[in-house]
Amino acid sequence: RELAWRLAVRDLRVQYRQSYLGYLWAFISPLANTAAWMFLNASGVIKVADTGIPYPAYVFSGTMLWQLLVESFQSPLQQLGAAKGMLAKLNFPREAIIMSGFIKILSSAGIKLVILLPALLLLGVTPDWHLVLVPFAMLLLVITGIALGLLVAPLGMLYTDIGRAIPLAAQFAMYITPVVFAMPAQGRMARILELNPATPLILTARAWLTGAESPMLGYFIGVCTTMLVLLFLGLLLYRITMPLLIERLNS
Repeated sequence: RELAWRLAVRDLRVQYRQSYLGYLWAFISPLANTAAWMFLNASGVIKVADTGIPYPAYVFSGTMLWQLLVESFQSPLQQLGAAKGMLAKLNFPREAIIMSGFIKILSSAGIKLVILLPALLLLGVTPDWHLVLVPFAMLLLVITGIALGLLVAPLGMLYTDIGRAIPLAAQFAMYITPVVFAMPAQGRMARILELNPATPLILTARAWLTGAESPMLGYFIGVCTTMLVLLFLGLLLYRITMPLLIERLNS
């Protein structure tokens, strides 16, 4: 734990040391995405169904939550890639690398929450008592991302194409998740979104953020339970494959 904390603090200091805007980058990307979708909706290029809350708040909150999920998914592979030199030369608890990434993502989640709350108030949304559940929902988003990331990280260490494909896959997956548009009431797209396990995670976290009713609470609990099991399996796979990966790095 101490090693993971030291690694996380070091990485957080380095991450924005040469950045003038620093942690504001966590705000700029979702804001740009929100502005783009507002323009497309206002110009009639796309027609978005009723979202229940002001559309800018819907897009901004959805983008921030999606960004947190994607960052968590990329974290294990990024951490391993950055620690290749340490892995090849030093003997230390390998779980510290993953835990370090977990600490960094939790820090990012805290920053996003601090940004989200005043932004939603400015956009005309008033949260209710469900707000106390939002950190729990964001934690489950992080756990989901890291669990899935652990399953692909060993393969990603062997083939760099995996790391390059993840952002492309995440961009496609965003459009089959209710991040920037409302859930359709029926049709093929509605069925696809219902089958997407990210859907209840995003919808429930956004509902708790904005004081709306959570439409998929049972599904949310089921997905979270599954992801906790996958996290355990991912850590087990990580422990089994790390000696083989380190041997490959040293060869």
